[in-house]
Amino acid sequence: MKTSKTKERATIGVIGGSGLYNIEGLKAVRELRVRTPFGAPSDVIIVGTLEGVRVAFLSRHGRGHLLNPSGINYRANIYALKSLGVSRVISISAVGSMKESIKPGDILIPDQFIDLTKRRASTYFEQGVVAHVAFGDPICGDLAQTLQSAGEQVGATVHRNGTYLCMEGPQFSTKAESRLYRQWGVDVIGMTNMPEAKLAREAELCYATVALATDYDCWHETEEAVTVDAVLATLHRNVALAKQILRTVMPVLTTPVDCPCHRALDNAVLTAPNRIPAAVRKKLALLMDRALAPKKGVR
Repeated sequence: MKTSKTKERATIGVIGGSGLYNIEGLKAVRELRVRTPFGAPSDVIIVGTLEGVRVAFLSRHGRGHLLNPSGINYRANIYALKSLGVSRVISISAVGSMKESIKPGDILIPDQFIDLTKRRASTYFEQGVVAHVAFGDPICGDLAQTLQSAGEQVGATVHRNGTYLCMEGPQFSTKAESRLYRQWGVDVIGMTNMPEAKLAREAELCYATVALATDYDCWHETEEAVTVDAVLATLHRNVALAKQILRTVMPVLTTPVDCPCHRALDNAVLTAPNRIPAAVRKKLALLMDRALAPKKGVR
């Protein structure tokens, strides 16, 4: 295992959720313990080559599932991937289905989020610097389309577009809550994609989610109550499918893209550069330097 600082680089980041703690087929593997100004990521980052692409894999909950959703250091996770050169992040996430049409075992590639979390640090920009990034379209459309195509190639039932509601957890919903969310028209419910997606946007990374439906939450009156055992049984079947999707999608991601996600901080940092505290400017250099660099032809 190597501790950062490191010269290891990767172009694609994969954040594995419940049940996905490794990726078979990675070659030339290195385990990196990456330091960040925001503390330690969830676990070591495993860097290797998958289908010819350098990939950085991080277990969101830690191997062995040690962290609950509110105990995850989302800022450190995203920062660590950015520090390794990652430009696109694929989130693999277990979710409950809120619609009859999305069956346990199906996959949703969402395009929207509702954030009901309460206890999580959700921005890098504080302590003397303010930034407001656009988040109307929180998912990278190009990456989402590529993941949908890969899912269909491996025979998955893939639903495209829909709303992922992120609750605090770690408890599952009450029936009253589940019925309320259904009235809102959400498609799936999970506990981990917020503030992960917000931070990925602030870090100017493309981000998309492969949401693995494990159950119908507790709204479905004809189904048994949600239990951890039932969720995990379906999840383990889905994990194998997710790994197939990752292997299929990698060769398509070899071509660099000019994506608006990579310019998310343009005009988003409102604080005058000369008013940003030096310590904060240094802490956020990896995130801000590109956007704050003097523009050519501008004095």
